[in-house]
Amino acid sequence: MTAGLNTIIYPVKDIARAKALFSALLETEPYADEPYYVGFKDAGQDVGLDPNGHARGMTGPVPYWHVTDIRARLAALLDAGAELLQDVTDVGGGKLIASVRDADGNLVGITQDS
Repeated sequence: MTAGLNTIIYPVKDIARAKALFSALLETEPYADEPYYVGFKDAGQDVGLDPNGHARGMTGPVPYWHVTDIRARLAALLDAGAELLQDVTDVGGGKLIASVRDADGNLVGITQDS
């Protein structure tokens, strides 16, 4: 079971320019502002900027489904034929993420809060 799509991560090459663009779009400052990740909250959504995303195979924005058991959902996706892109990783504060590519090349992210 999921709690829906509440997070989208954009791979960016110039995090300063991307931060300026999303600050202008969302009319807010980021809640997280680190060299490795910039995050915004707007209208119940998390919008993240990842300067390392391209290196990890992100070819565009990746939606992240919020799940209650990330390891079980990842196993189910792999059993259904998905290709592993990023295994379960703690990105800080107990937040876990993972991502796969489906048979059509679409990226699918999953996340679990602690």
